[in-house]
Amino acid sequence: MTTSPAGRRLHRPRVLLLRQLGLGDLLAGVPALRAVRRGLPDHEVLLAAPEALRPLVELSGAVDILVPTGELQPVPWAGPPPEVAIDLHGNGPASRVLLDALGPGRTVAFAGGPPWDPDEQERDRWCRLVAWGLGVPADPDDVLLPPPAVEPPVPGAVVVHPGAASGSRRWPPERFAAVARWAVARGERVVLTGGPAEVELAQEVRRQAGLGPDAVVAGRTDLASLAALVAAARLVVCGDTGVAHLASAYATPSVLLFGPTPPHRWGPPRSGPHSVLWHGSGVGDPHGEAPDPALLRIRVGEVVEQAELRLREGRPRRGPAGRPARAGAPPRLSSA
Repeated sequence: MTTSPAGRRLHRPRVLLLRQLGLGDLLAGVPALRAVRRGLPDHEVLLAAPEALRPLVELSGAVDILVPTGELQPVPWAGPPPEVAIDLHGNGPASRVLLDALGPGRTVAFAGGPPWDPDEQERDRWCRLVAWGLGVPADPDDVLLPPPAVEPPVPGAVVVHPGAASGSRRWPPERFAAVARWAVARGERVVLTGGPAEVELAQEVRRQAGLGPDAVVAGRTDLASLAALVAAARLVVCGDTGVAHLASAYATPSVLLFGPTPPHRWGPPRSGPHSVLWHGSGVGDPHGEAPDPALLRIRVGEVVEQAELRLREGRPRRGPAGRPARAGAPPRLSSA
């Protein structure tokens, strides 16, 4: 809502975007968010997503207001219904009904909209929906973010992220430790990242790699400092996780280990300093407890080979003040 010079209060039309998911999901949705911003330049853009993602929502430059919500939870809303609601969450009724409950003037969704392709690349999927619904072109590789305005905890590190949301996506810790030992022998500073629930995993990798206690930053970084760490890193080595998407967002050289989900669904942009390793032939169980067979086929030697290549080639060109060349300065977000 804005105020005219005469003091008359004017309501801007509002568009609500629903993506109540995690870090990687948010970053994969950034190209679609930006396309909405371009397609509806006069609208106030609201995003229903977890509060924890606020630092990166702000950096996207595509959202005016974050509406904090949990996954598939009702969207708190006040005032007139949104003029447009866009379901960037899924293709079933569980997400569509959350938007229908708000009585939007128009809803853009796969449920009742264009056909859903379960094998489609995640960024492509949501860009296709926005292009269909708003008639605006969307670039699936428009993922770059400016770095956060915080100092990275360890600048210029090799970031090794051994965790993942499920066991089927976790490469064995002893293999991550072997990669960490190689990096240290090469003269690199290695840090081990993870959330609070992954501290012990990071400590296990540290012990097996023979690293000092200060190598573990798992459980000690909030999202902004984690993003700053990745933005300033020389290399990221991880599985199919949100940290992999952070590497894409900052054009940080990375070696990404895929399994059970193939990289054509969740892999990095088509161009960029990223090596993708995948030895699968289909889609496994992304929620399984044991490491997926495709993941276990990835050998330490090939990870080291690709890591050496990425470190030799270094970073792509960056814009002023170290910002990625395509990323703009983001506005500050309001609270809902």
